[in-house]
Order: sequence, then structure tokens, then C-alpha cells
Amino acid sequence: MEKYVAADTIWVLIGAFMVFFMQPGFAMVETGFTRAKNAGNIVMKNFMDLCLGSIVFWIIGFGLMFGTDIGGLLGTPDFFVQNDYGSSYPSWAFFIFQTVFCATAATIVSGAMAERTKFSVYCMYSILISAIIYPISGHWIWGGGWLAEMGFHDFAGSTAVHMVGGVAALVGAKLLGPRIGKYNADGSVNAIPGHSLTLGALGVFILWFGWFGFNGGSTVCATGDDVLTSMGRIFVTTNLAAAAAATATMFLTWLRYGKPDVSMTLNGALAGLVAITAGCDTVSVPGSFAIGIIAGIVIVFAVEFFDQVLKIDDPVGAISVHGVCGALGTLLVGVFAVDGGLLYGGGTDLLLTQATGVIAVAAYIGIVMTFVFQIIDKTIGLRVTTREEIAGLDMEEHGLASSYADFMPAVEDFHGAVSTAEAAEAGVMVAHVPAAAGATSAATVGKPADTPKMTKIVIITSQLRFEMLKDALDKLGITGMTVTKVLGYGLQKGNTEYYRGAEVSVHLLPKVKVELIVSAIPVEAVVAAAKKVLYTGKYGDGKIFIYDVENVVKIRTGEEGYDALQDKPLEE
Repeated sequence: MEKYVAADTIWVLIGAFMVFFMQPGFAMVETGFTRAKNAGNIVMKNFMDLCLGSIVFWIIGFGLMFGTDIGGLLGTPDFFVQNDYGSSYPSWAFFIFQTVFCATAATIVSGAMAERTKFSVYCMYSILISAIIYPISGHWIWGGGWLAEMGFHDFAGSTAVHMVGGVAALVGAKLLGPRIGKYNADGSVNAIPGHSLTLGALGVFILWFGWFGFNGGSTVCATGDDVLTSMGRIFVTTNLAAAAAATATMFLTWLRYGKPDVSMTLNGALAGLVAITAGCDTVSVPGSFAIGIIAGIVIVFAVEFFDQVLKIDDPVGAISVHGVCGALGTLLVGVFAVDGGLLYGGGTDLLLTQATGVIAVAAYIGIVMTFVFQIIDKTIGLRVTTREEIAGLDMEEHGLASSYADFMPAVEDFHGAVSTAEAAEAGVMVAHVPAAAGATSAATVGKPADTPKMTKIVIITSQLRFEMLKDALDKLGITGMTVTKVLGYGLQKGNTEYYRGAEVSVHLLPKVKVELIVSAIPVEAVVAAAKKVLYTGKYGDGKIFIYDVENVVKIRTGEEGYDALQDKPLEE
């Protein structure tokens, strides 16, 4: 008679690779919500905590978590997973499923400690949490330990996985200190927005998808009508909690900040997913909706509290999403569980049991991680140097000049209110003629009076109109220009903006600076063409600056002044 059930085995393995896919989700969220100069470092950390964690969890961690119980505190070490842990599925299927859960707990910390933590320190942390720290508290909950004996319910890991990572993140971020420039001397907050909301949103979508394996796969069974019904309900409660949380967050930030906050709303979805994870199998569908709304509201105040009150710098909101909402979701099982919940006539017994588990695990992780991080800090140091932090960890830790080398963003071809032909009308008939006689400079002293004057023209305007401007200048006969992407603001002081509840004091708007030197082409023609193209009558049209040029030297030929500006082909 066959021991294993094919459907159960396949379902456990499907759950495993779906949870594995959450790892790139975390990488994208954390990369998008931090600055570009640290993107490679974030990716490397998320990649290596999976790699290092997989190895040490196989060597010792899995046995400590699921080995034969020793006094309710830990499992008997089973080095390299030699014993049988399967039921209707092989041990190795269960092992890989639990490995990716371990990786999830480990990777949460990287976001909260981003942009200023030594890579070597993070590798050490990843080994310790995956080998010993996470497996011990995991044994209490899932390995037959003392919390399991009490009836503590954490179906897929709101506490066992997410709160463990969130509390570790809290300790690490607190001991590490804020990023340079995050807080002013008076304690006021400077928002440091991430560099790519697109990557952040992609990461959230990936995590949401993977969560169906995280929660649904935790049935570790796919046979029997009761199990199949439960699986379907778990998928629905998981999805609905995330949707409700994100919606609640969007409306709350809209109310508080005047605009719906994008990054906070994305975190709202994750808050709902974390919160529903503990009770996704025991709450009703309306109950999951309520849990999502609660989590979506709490996440906003939690992020603001850690950022603005406690002054703990968490670039991605990991402490609030995983720590606070992990604890919240676990406690809400005692309220919304259909069997034993407070709202269903079960009294406070389950709620007290849930609270006991949350407090015990939080205290254990908090104490152990404080001890671990302080030892590391006193020996090799947690934090990179000031110079390294300012330069960015991509270069300083990995020798990576940029994570986006050769991927230059294309300028939008926005033609505004006029066509190219209309824009060029201001100067298309201008011929190459000398400028007004009598205009001299140091470069023209001692030369004929009709030597053309040289003038530098600098145009600063919206990136969206650059192609339009370039077309008009080309029609005038301009043969060379220098174009630079810049950030700036004028009298309107940019746009007032909020990022995770903190006001961005001055929002520097993306602009383009065009510099050119003219001599044969009248300055008035260039100015007229530029004004024709750029005018909308609104703030942000830009400015034109005009300067006298003393001299120009062409390095290749040694020519100076007017001659240096003429475009002559190279001699054979």
C-alpha cells in the first residue's frame, strides 16, 4: 500500500515554490522603497539570506523546530534532516516548504535596516536567525512546544514568521540608528522617498500572489471535502483582508494627507495579508474583511509612530507591517475565530492564549536579538562609515557603480500645445549672419570690429518639452548643445508632498538644463524660438539665462573665439 498521497505532496510543493516566489517580492519592495545607490545591496541581502538560511536550516534549524520535543522548548537536533517528518507527503516536501518560511522571517529585517548596515553583519544575522533563533520560537508554535500545548493558534505564521521578523527588525533599526539626514536637530522628520514606486508595487503584487501559497499551502493537505472547502475559504479570506486593508489605508491617508499615499497604500495591502495569516482558516469571510480594515488603519498610525515619535528609521515600514500587524492579527484570532472567538461566544480564553503567545515570542526575540546585535556592534560594528553611507552601499560594499548602468530613462516626447513646425517659425528664416557690430569682448579685442560676439544661453525647463525645444533649435541651425538633467524649484517651491506621513519640505522637480553658445545666430532668434515652444502660461515653463562669453577654445585644433564654434570636418 502506498504511503504518500499524490495530491497532498503536490500541494505542499506548490505551496513551497509560491512562498519561494515571495523572496523576489520582498527584494522588489525593499529596493523600490529605498534609494537607487543601495539597490544592489538590498537585492544581494535578500538573495543571500535565502541562500545562507537554506543551508543552516538544513544543517540544524529544521531539527530544532520539528524534532522530538524537549520540555516544550525546542526540538531534538536532527543534523542534515535524517528522520522522517512526513505523513501523507514525503519529509523532503515538508522540509522545503518550511525552508522558504524560514527565509521569509529572515528577509523581513533587511528592509528596516536598509542603507546603513554592513553586508557582512547581515550575513551573520541571517545565519543565526535561520539556524537557531527562528526555529526555537517556531517549535513552541508549530513543533509541538508549550504554546501549541496551550492551544495557541497561528495557522500560517502571523507571529511565528512575521512578528519574529518584525521584532528583530525593530531591535536592529533601533540599535543601528537612523540614516544620515533622516532627522533634524530639533527632532523633526525629513522624508527620504524611495527611488522606484514601480518596483515597490511590483513587489507587493508578487507578495500578494505568493501569500496564497503561504496561507493556502499551510493546510499541507489537499484531500477530503472538508480540507478542500477550507482551502477555498483560506484563499478568499486572504485576498479579502488584503483588499480591505489597502482600501482602508488609501482612504485614511487621503483624509490625513490630502492625497491618497501610494507607498502607504501598498504597505496597507501587506498589513492585511500579515494580519489574516494567523486566522485565515478559522475566521469567516466577513471576519477577514473586518480584520483587513483594522490592519489597514493601524498600519498608518504605526508607521507614523515609529517614524515620528520613537524616531526609529524604518525605510520600508517592515516593523509596522510585520511586527505590529503580525501581533495584531494573532490577537484578532481570539476575537474573530468562529470556534472560540470573543465575538462568537467563546469568552476570553482564546484571546488570552493568543496574547500569551504574542508576548512570549516578542520578549524572546527582543531579548535574543538585542544580545546578538549588541555583540556584533561591539566587535565588528553594525553600521558602515559615514562616507560609505553617503556614497551608497552599492559602491562601498560591492564595487557596483550603479545598479542601473546603461539603463538610462528615455525622455518623454511631449509636444505641448504647438507643433514642431510652429515652434520653429520664430527662427527658421534666420540665416547665419554676424551679430550686431560693435559688440566686443576680451576675445575680440584687437580683431576686426565685425567679429561676432559670443553669447551663452542657458534654458531650464520641463523634461517633457525637451524634444520640442531641440527640434526648434535644430531648425535654427544650432549644431551643438549640452543637456543635463537637474532638480530644482522656483517661487512656487515645488509641490507639497507627504511620504509615509512625513511632509517633504521642498519637493525638487525634475528639470532639464540646455546650454549652448551662439555667435553667428542672433540671440533674439534663439530666445524667440524657445519662448514659442515652452510657453503655457503656467508655473514650470522655465527660464532663459543669457551671458557674455569671454572666449572659447577648441582643444582639437587650438582655434579660439568665433572660429572655435564653427563645425568643420576632420581633415584626412
